[in-house]
Amino acid sequence: MKVVAVTACPTGIAHTYMAQEAIEKECKKRGHDVHVETQGSMGIENELEQEDIDQADVLIMAVAIDVEDGERFEEKIDTGKSLSVDPGDIIKYPAKYIDEAEKL
Repeated sequence: MKVVAVTACPTGIAHTYMAQEAIEKECKKRGHDVHVETQGSMGIENELEQEDIDQADVLIMAVAIDVEDGERFEEKIDTGKSLSVDPGDIIKYPAKYIDEAEKL
């Protein structure tokens, strides 16, 4: 399965990167191809290309703020191929949310 994700929190420091790590670790453990864009205090890092978003099976939005260039993700959201979760929750329960993403 190909997973793309965006992580972002209000301060753009700890939770943004902890959520990235949790998603990557759980996806890699399951053998999924994963690419996580972070929108933190350093701006956008590991920016997702539109092609990557379009080809992904699922989008995980682990965000607690509005993301920059959010229109890139509208098709995945509109077609029900996205999961929205608080960054703190995915840090605590990554397996639960990757299970949910797999069901999409």
